[in-house]
Amino acid sequence: MNLPNTDELLSSQLFQIIKKVVEKSKIETYLIGGFVRDFLLQKKDSKDIDIVAIGSGIEIAKSVQKELPNASKIQVFKNYGTAMFKWRGVVLEFVGARKESYSKESRNPIVEKGTLKNDQNRRDFTINALAISLNSTNFGKILDPFNGFDDIKNGIIKTPLDPNKTYSDDPLRMLRAIRFATQLGFKIEEKSLNSIYENKDRIEIVSKERIIDEINKIISSQKPSIGFTILEQTGLLKSILPEIQNLKGIEEVEGFKHKDNFYHTLEVLDNICESTDNLWLRWAALLHDIGKAPTKKLIKDVGWTFHGHEFVGSKMVYKLFKRLKMPLNDTIKYVQKLIFMSSRPIIIAQEMVTDAAVRRLVFDAGNSIDDLICLCKADITTKNQKKFLEYHKNFELVTNKIIEVEKRDKIRNFQPPVDGDLIMKYFNLEPCREIGKIKDVIKEAILEGKIPNEKNAAFELMKLTGKKLGLKTDE
Repeated sequence: MNLPNTDELLSSQLFQIIKKVVEKSKIETYLIGGFVRDFLLQKKDSKDIDIVAIGSGIEIAKSVQKELPNASKIQVFKNYGTAMFKWRGVVLEFVGARKESYSKESRNPIVEKGTLKNDQNRRDFTINALAISLNSTNFGKILDPFNGFDDIKNGIIKTPLDPNKTYSDDPLRMLRAIRFATQLGFKIEEKSLNSIYENKDRIEIVSKERIIDEINKIISSQKPSIGFTILEQTGLLKSILPEIQNLKGIEEVEGFKHKDNFYHTLEVLDNICESTDNLWLRWAALLHDIGKAPTKKLIKDVGWTFHGHEFVGSKMVYKLFKRLKMPLNDTIKYVQKLIFMSSRPIIIAQEMVTDAAVRRLVFDAGNSIDDLICLCKADITTKNQKKFLEYHKNFELVTNKIIEVEKRDKIRNFQPPVDGDLIMKYFNLEPCREIGKIKDVIKEAILEGKIPNEKNAAFELMKLTGKKLGLKTDE
């Protein structure tokens, strides 16, 4: 199979303008990196275009930006020799060709001006090292010094140079290799895979923000289990997410054994990816069982138990998010709530579904109820087809009951029909403990179905409860 023809790609207004600017400036210029890779993979939705110039990339960028109608304002980063702007939803980034050298303590390279060959040598993988000429002498020619096109055809992730040097110089590339393998469904070359294992400890010099950016991209892929399996095989998972690593393994004592919660977790994660693109719901799926490692206990004549793992797991999330510099705002509360409640719908689905149980579930979950049900459905990984169908059938019953109860009782984001101000006014009270007691009685009565979720019934119960508490009124 030969390299494809680039005529159609380069016939667009954008590349014809770039060709004209390049010809006028007499600065050698090439398309390079992910855009070229995606073109060869026949992906049509690439929105990032990297252009390398053998000289000043900033000069080319400024000239091209002036020629393109309605291009955004240009951003120039002189220290890095780069410039970028947007045009019609596409981000164009221009950079001068460079060669790099690294110190052992940092992944930030010492940069010097270089040739196209230098620039291709410094690329992370052969599939990202291909270039397309934008020069009039060989316009559209694909330059492939490392046989990257063959690696694209064969689905191989391989470094242009010695992988030990590539990964040691910039350890983030280890995660990028795993991320590309996950996103593209490619295999990491064996030599390269072994090198990741050998250099795994170098990940310590990479910032947590960069690490999580790559992990998020793995989680956002169609089948994240590919990436997490490789992370575990190479030893990187233990450094980055030991909470997930600790789930691996099956322990058998006195004939009692439990399932491998690591592989179960990956199955749940893959399952949920079929239903949602919500990154944080996917994180909840990944972390939903992390409390099982610290709560695992063998009880004689019963077997292995993981009592309270949902509570413990939800508490573990804070340290994990803080360590990896992930958001400590409403996002973490959302993930913690889903983990803490992750068994509640399953328990309801296995029993007779009462209105009261559903009301409490909706009350506690609030706006997260639909995501919670989605997580619980993904958590059904039994290979017994009869049980699998039975669980899903029960969940359909629960889901229908939730819709029915919510329509009638409006429990989601529950606000009591009688508020504290009304209670204080009616009983001539200052703020005190009795107000909270009355509100709790009303809430419990509504959740148990003893009174409807409306003001008149709640008001009557308020009066009755106040009387029992010995409160006086003017009536």
